[in-house]
Amino acid sequence: MDFTNRTVFIAGGTSGIGLGLAHRLVAAGATVVVGGRRTPTGTGPAFVEIDVTDPDSVRRARDSVLADHPGLDVVVTMAGIMLPEDLRDPGHFADAETTVATNLLGTIRVIDAFTPHLLGRGAATIVTVSSGIAFLPFPLMPTYAATKAGVHAYSEALRAQLAGTGVEVTELVPPAVAVTPEHRRMNPRALDLAAYLDEVMTLLGSNPTPDEILVRGVRQHRWAERDGTYAGLVAQRSQALTGLPGR
Repeated sequence: MDFTNRTVFIAGGTSGIGLGLAHRLVAAGATVVVGGRRTPTGTGPAFVEIDVTDPDSVRRARDSVLADHPGLDVVVTMAGIMLPEDLRDPGHFADAETTVATNLLGTIRVIDAFTPHLLGRGAATIVTVSSGIAFLPFPLMPTYAATKAGVHAYSEALRAQLAGTGVEVTELVPPAVAVTPEHRRMNPRALDLAAYLDEVMTLLGSNPTPDEILVRGVRQHRWAERDGTYAGLVAQRSQALTGLPGR
Protein backbone atom coordinates (compact mmCIF):
# COMPACT_ATOMS: atom_id res chain seq x y z
CA MET A 1 0.00 0.00 0.00
CA ASP A 2 1.31 3.41 -0.95
CA PHE A 3 0.33 5.84 1.82
CA THR A 4 1.04 8.99 -0.17
CA ASN A 5 -2.16 10.99 -0.58
CA ARG A 6 -4.28 8.32 1.15
CA THR A 7 -6.96 9.51 3.56
CA VAL A 8 -7.30 7.32 6.64
CA PHE A 9 -9.82 7.10 9.48
CA ILE A 10 -8.69 5.15 12.56
CA ALA A 11 -11.53 4.28 14.92
CA GLY A 12 -9.80 3.84 18.27
CA GLY A 13 -6.78 5.87 17.25
CA THR A 14 -6.55 8.30 20.15
CA SER A 15 -4.03 6.33 22.21
CA GLY A 16 -1.68 3.35 22.17
CA ILE A 17 -0.99 1.48 18.96
CA GLY A 18 -3.72 3.36 17.11
CA LEU A 19 -2.26 6.79 17.82
CA GLY A 20 1.25 5.56 17.09
CA LEU A 21 0.09 4.22 13.73
CA ALA A 22 -1.68 7.51 13.00
CA HIS A 23 1.54 9.48 13.47
CA ARG A 24 3.47 7.04 11.26
CA LEU A 25 0.87 7.31 8.49
CA VAL A 26 0.97 11.10 8.63
CA ALA A 27 4.77 10.98 8.34
CA ALA A 28 4.37 8.69 5.31
CA GLY A 29 2.21 11.25 3.49
CA ALA A 30 -1.34 10.29 4.46
CA THR A 31 -4.13 12.48 5.77
CA VAL A 32 -5.34 10.91 9.01
CA VAL A 33 -8.39 11.36 11.22
CA VAL A 34 -8.49 9.55 14.55
CA GLY A 35 -11.67 8.66 16.41
CA GLY A 36 -12.28 7.88 20.05
CA ARG A 37 -14.36 8.72 23.08
CA ARG A 38 -11.82 11.24 24.36
CA THR A 39 -9.82 13.93 22.60
CA PRO A 40 -6.13 12.91 22.47
CA THR A 41 -3.68 15.10 24.34
CA GLY A 42 -1.11 17.19 22.51
CA THR A 43 -0.91 17.96 18.82
CA GLY A 44 -1.63 15.38 16.18
CA PRO A 45 -4.12 14.25 13.55
CA ALA A 46 -7.65 15.60 13.30
CA PHE A 47 -10.07 14.10 15.81
CA VAL A 48 -13.70 13.01 15.70
CA GLU A 49 -15.63 11.67 18.67
CA ILE A 50 -16.87 8.08 18.31
CA ASP A 51 -18.17 5.39 20.65
CA VAL A 52 -18.18 2.18 18.63
CA THR A 53 -20.78 0.63 20.95
CA ASP A 54 -23.31 3.36 20.06
CA PRO A 55 -24.85 3.18 16.55
CA ASP A 56 -25.79 6.88 16.55
CA SER A 57 -22.27 7.88 17.55
CA VAL A 58 -20.81 5.78 14.72
CA ARG A 59 -23.17 7.36 12.18
CA ARG A 60 -22.35 10.87 13.39
CA ALA A 61 -18.63 10.14 13.20
CA ARG A 62 -18.96 8.74 9.68
CA ASP A 63 -20.93 11.75 8.50
CA SER A 64 -18.42 14.13 10.05
CA VAL A 65 -15.40 12.36 8.56
CA LEU A 66 -16.92 12.12 5.08
CA ALA A 67 -18.12 15.73 5.13
CA ASP A 68 -14.56 16.93 5.74
CA HIS A 69 -12.78 14.16 3.82
CA PRO A 70 -14.91 12.91 0.92
CA GLY A 71 -11.81 11.21 -0.50
CA LEU A 72 -11.53 8.83 2.46
CA ASP A 73 -10.14 5.52 1.19
CA VAL A 74 -8.77 3.69 4.26
CA VAL A 75 -10.68 2.71 7.41
CA VAL A 76 -8.91 1.09 10.37
CA THR A 77 -11.03 -0.54 13.11
CA MET A 78 -8.65 -0.23 16.05
CA ALA A 79 -11.08 0.24 18.99
CA GLY A 80 -10.83 -2.49 21.61
CA ILE A 81 -10.65 -3.28 25.31
CA MET A 82 -8.92 -6.03 27.34
CA LEU A 83 -10.58 -7.13 30.59
CA PRO A 84 -9.54 -10.02 32.84
CA GLU A 85 -12.35 -12.41 33.79
CA ASP A 86 -12.79 -15.13 36.41
CA LEU A 87 -15.05 -17.68 34.71
CA ARG A 88 -15.81 -19.31 38.08
CA ASP A 89 -17.60 -16.11 39.05
CA PRO A 90 -20.84 -15.42 37.11
CA GLY A 91 -20.25 -11.74 37.78
CA HIS A 92 -17.76 -11.75 34.91
CA PHE A 93 -20.63 -11.64 32.41
CA ALA A 94 -20.93 -7.86 32.46
CA ASP A 95 -17.30 -7.55 31.38
CA ALA A 96 -17.89 -10.20 28.70
CA GLU A 97 -20.83 -8.21 27.29
CA THR A 98 -18.80 -5.00 27.25
CA THR A 99 -15.92 -6.74 25.49
CA VAL A 100 -18.15 -8.24 22.79
CA ALA A 101 -19.95 -4.92 22.27
CA THR A 102 -16.67 -3.06 21.80
CA ASN A 103 -14.28 -5.46 20.12
CA LEU A 104 -16.54 -7.47 17.83
CA LEU A 105 -19.80 -5.61 17.34
CA GLY A 106 -17.95 -2.28 17.34
CA THR A 107 -15.71 -3.52 14.55
CA ILE A 108 -18.68 -4.69 12.49
CA ARG A 109 -20.58 -1.46 13.14
CA VAL A 110 -17.72 0.75 11.91
CA ILE A 111 -17.16 -1.40 8.82
CA ASP A 112 -20.88 -1.32 7.97
CA ALA A 113 -20.97 2.46 8.34
CA PHE A 114 -18.17 3.07 5.84
CA THR A 115 -18.50 0.17 3.39
CA PRO A 116 -20.99 1.86 1.00
CA HIS A 117 -18.66 4.86 0.66
CA LEU A 118 -15.58 2.68 0.14
CA LEU A 119 -17.37 0.58 -2.48
CA GLY A 120 -18.32 3.77 -4.28
CA ARG A 121 -14.69 4.79 -4.52
CA GLY A 122 -13.79 1.61 -6.38
CA ALA A 123 -10.37 1.37 -4.72
CA ALA A 124 -10.02 1.40 -0.94
CA THR A 125 -8.75 -0.53 2.07
CA ILE A 126 -10.31 -1.79 5.31
CA VAL A 127 -7.82 -2.67 8.04
CA THR A 128 -9.26 -4.80 10.83
CA VAL A 129 -7.34 -5.40 14.05
CA SER A 130 -7.36 -8.81 15.69
CA SER A 131 -4.58 -10.06 18.00
CA GLY A 132 -2.12 -12.86 18.49
CA ILE A 133 -4.53 -13.88 21.24
CA ALA A 134 -7.07 -14.70 18.52
CA PHE A 135 -4.88 -17.69 17.61
CA LEU A 136 -3.31 -18.51 20.98
CA PRO A 137 -5.69 -17.69 23.84
CA PHE A 138 -4.62 -15.90 27.01
CA PRO A 139 -6.91 -17.67 29.52
CA LEU A 140 -7.02 -14.68 31.86
CA MET A 141 -8.90 -12.73 29.17
CA PRO A 142 -11.22 -15.32 27.60
CA THR A 143 -13.81 -13.03 26.01
CA TYR A 144 -11.10 -10.80 24.58
CA ALA A 145 -9.65 -13.87 22.88
CA ALA A 146 -13.08 -14.90 21.61
CA THR A 147 -13.81 -11.47 20.15
CA LYS A 148 -10.45 -11.25 18.41
CA ALA A 149 -10.92 -14.73 16.96
CA GLY A 150 -14.27 -13.42 15.76
CA VAL A 151 -12.63 -10.39 14.15
CA HIS A 152 -10.25 -12.74 12.33
CA ALA A 153 -13.10 -14.89 10.99
CA TYR A 154 -15.12 -11.82 10.06
CA SER A 155 -12.15 -10.35 8.21
CA GLU A 156 -11.78 -13.53 6.18
CA ALA A 157 -15.46 -13.48 5.23
CA LEU A 158 -15.41 -9.76 4.48
CA ARG A 159 -12.42 -10.21 2.17
CA ALA A 160 -14.23 -12.95 0.29
CA GLN A 161 -17.43 -10.93 -0.05
CA LEU A 162 -15.63 -7.78 -1.24
CA ALA A 163 -13.39 -9.62 -3.74
CA GLY A 164 -13.55 -7.92 -7.12
CA THR A 165 -14.92 -4.64 -5.76
CA GLY A 166 -11.58 -2.88 -5.43
CA VAL A 167 -11.89 -2.78 -1.62
CA GLU A 168 -9.11 -4.83 -0.04
CA VAL A 169 -9.25 -6.19 3.50
CA THR A 170 -6.09 -6.41 5.59
CA GLU A 171 -5.95 -7.83 9.12
CA LEU A 172 -3.46 -6.35 11.56
CA VAL A 173 -2.46 -9.00 14.14
CA PRO A 174 -0.60 -7.35 17.05
CA PRO A 175 1.28 -9.27 19.74
CA ALA A 176 1.74 -7.75 23.18
CA VAL A 177 3.15 -4.26 22.67
CA ALA A 178 4.65 -2.09 25.41
CA VAL A 179 3.03 1.30 24.88
CA THR A 180 3.85 2.58 28.38
CA PRO A 181 6.42 1.70 31.07
CA GLU A 182 3.55 0.03 32.97
CA HIS A 183 2.98 -2.32 30.02
CA ARG A 184 6.69 -3.15 30.07
CA ARG A 185 6.56 -3.97 33.81
CA MET A 186 3.51 -6.19 33.32
CA ASN A 187 4.99 -8.06 30.36
CA PRO A 188 8.75 -7.84 29.92
CA ARG A 189 8.45 -9.78 26.64
CA ALA A 190 6.18 -7.20 25.03
CA LEU A 191 7.49 -5.56 21.88
CA ASP A 192 8.64 -1.96 22.00
CA LEU A 193 6.01 0.25 20.33
CA ALA A 194 8.46 1.97 17.99
CA ALA A 195 9.97 -1.32 16.85
CA TYR A 196 6.51 -2.79 16.35
CA LEU A 197 5.39 0.16 14.22
CA ASP A 198 8.58 -0.06 12.15
CA GLU A 199 7.66 -3.62 11.16
CA VAL A 200 4.00 -2.78 10.61
CA MET A 201 4.75 0.11 8.28
CA THR A 202 7.15 -2.03 6.25
CA LEU A 203 4.57 -4.80 5.88
CA LEU A 204 1.71 -2.41 5.13
CA GLY A 205 3.88 -0.79 2.50
CA SER A 206 4.30 -4.07 0.62
CA ASN A 207 2.74 -4.46 -2.81
CA PRO A 208 0.36 -6.21 -2.79
CA THR A 209 -0.68 -5.51 0.77
CA PRO A 210 -0.63 -8.79 2.76
CA ASP A 211 -3.94 -10.23 3.90
CA GLU A 212 -2.45 -10.45 7.41
CA ILE A 213 0.12 -8.10 8.93
CA LEU A 214 2.26 -10.48 11.01
CA VAL A 215 5.32 -9.00 12.70
CA ARG A 216 7.99 -11.46 13.79
CA GLY A 217 6.87 -11.31 17.42
CA VAL A 218 3.36 -12.61 16.67
CA ARG A 219 4.19 -15.47 14.31
CA GLN A 220 4.68 -17.99 17.13
CA HIS A 221 1.08 -17.26 18.18
CA ARG A 222 -0.37 -17.30 14.67
CA TRP A 223 1.23 -20.64 13.75
CA ALA A 224 1.27 -22.40 17.15
CA GLU A 225 -1.16 -25.14 16.10
CA ARG A 226 0.71 -25.77 12.86
CA ASP A 227 4.04 -25.86 14.67
CA GLY A 228 2.89 -28.17 17.47
CA THR A 229 3.59 -25.61 20.21
CA TYR A 230 -0.03 -24.68 20.99
CA ALA A 231 -0.66 -26.79 24.13
CA GLY A 232 2.62 -25.85 25.76
CA LEU A 233 2.15 -22.14 25.10
CA VAL A 234 -1.44 -22.15 26.40
CA ALA A 235 -0.25 -23.92 29.55
CA GLN A 236 2.46 -21.29 29.96
CA ARG A 237 -0.05 -18.49 29.54
CA SER A 238 -2.43 -20.15 32.01
CA GLN A 239 0.03 -19.39 34.82
CA ALA A 240 -1.45 -15.89 34.90
CA LEU A 241 -4.64 -17.39 36.36
CA THR A 242 -2.87 -17.75 39.71
CA GLY A 243 -3.35 -14.02 40.14
CA LEU A 244 -7.13 -14.40 40.36
CA PRO A 245 -8.69 -14.31 43.86
CA GLY A 246 -8.75 -17.71 45.52
CA ARG A 247 -6.44 -19.40 42.98
